[in-house]
Amino acid sequence: MAKCLALMLGQDLAEGNMERNAIKLIGSLILMAAAVLTAGWLVEPSQPGSFYRIEEEIKGAPGDILRVAPFPGPVANGARAWRVLYVSTGLSGEPIAVSGVIAAPEEKAPAEGRPVVAWAHGTTGVTSRCAPSLRADFFQHVPGVTELLRKGYVVAATDYPGLGTPSPHPYLVGESEGRAVLDAVRAAAKVESAGTSKRFAAWGHSQGGHAALFAGQIAADYAPELEIAGVAVAAPATNLAELVDDDLPSKAGKVLTALAMWSWNKVFDAPLSPLLDPEAIAAIDRIAADCMEDVLQGLVLAEREKAIDGNFIHGDLTQTEPWKRLLEENTPDAGKADAPLFMAQGTADTIVRPQVTRDFAERACRSGRPVRFIAGPGLDHMGILAGATADVVEWISDRLAGSPAPSDCADLPTVRY
Repeated sequence: MAKCLALMLGQDLAEGNMERNAIKLIGSLILMAAAVLTAGWLVEPSQPGSFYRIEEEIKGAPGDILRVAPFPGPVANGARAWRVLYVSTGLSGEPIAVSGVIAAPEEKAPAEGRPVVAWAHGTTGVTSRCAPSLRADFFQHVPGVTELLRKGYVVAATDYPGLGTPSPHPYLVGESEGRAVLDAVRAAAKVESAGTSKRFAAWGHSQGGHAALFAGQIAADYAPELEIAGVAVAAPATNLAELVDDDLPSKAGKVLTALAMWSWNKVFDAPLSPLLDPEAIAAIDRIAADCMEDVLQGLVLAEREKAIDGNFIHGDLTQTEPWKRLLEENTPDAGKADAPLFMAQGTADTIVRPQVTRDFAERACRSGRPVRFIAGPGLDHMGILAGATADVVEWISDRLAGSPAPSDCADLPTVRY
């Protein structure tokens, strides 16, 4: 479907009759959205089974494995993979169960162990059945996984708390995401056949970029035994207050804001009223019950939920407590991690405004971190993921090998297109 949309856009740009083609394009999008709704093409993973449920009290240290089983879907050639349920740390310091996937090359690990690449996924939803590990085509959604495994790395991919395991998922809650990423690296070490070392890099897109940045930020305190080589992100969520302001005018942005408000209401008891009226609250409840994987699916959800059209938030979310404080607390600190940073940002991204990412890179540069920054001319929120993956794999490989980190801090690329 994404290819169909791209083809339509390309055709319209080529034909030149802007008014006629705009009408045609809008009509086509409406028809596509209707087809998605009636055919049920929204991502519908299977419901989590008994593997994801823990009836007894959860005990163990962060990273301890509660359950492990062979991954049931296709795996990259020359690799093997496992679903895992492992221990992490909840927001009140309690042990919690988190699910994910560990993949490793089939051949025997070297004596020094294999470095780990911790993949942090983008937004899939906030309810339990939206866990990526439930998808049979899981590995099609981990950028660069085949090349990373071919290079001899282990890939550790967390679902995050509340995805797979019981909801709610603490969406864009930095400590929660960062701990889950780091504990997935620890869990990989407990899969004996994986043969990991202590050295790792974090790699994430969108929400996953936010998670990877927080993993780098808290690694020294939360997982001091691990050795972080670098953090790579594409179109990351950084300054959350700015992103909320930027996203609210767009349909897809309204859906993402609705997911965050639903989650933080459940996780932090942040009040929805009087910011939302009863119709909008009912709408975000329905949105939170669905899963999504790309911007088009967000548009479909927004089209269905008319209650979040227009200015559905009454007041300024970024200036209203406790939302203001929560947005600040869950904004990553550009200077707090010592690890080198790779950032990729599409200049045509309407979900994460390009200048917000560049501003984060500038702050990281001022803190003394080496920052490699790639701007993708004309690439949108999903396009930068495909456009930057080869560069990310190369950069991660160099960091894990111990090569000096390059930096673009002297001349950061422009992100205006």
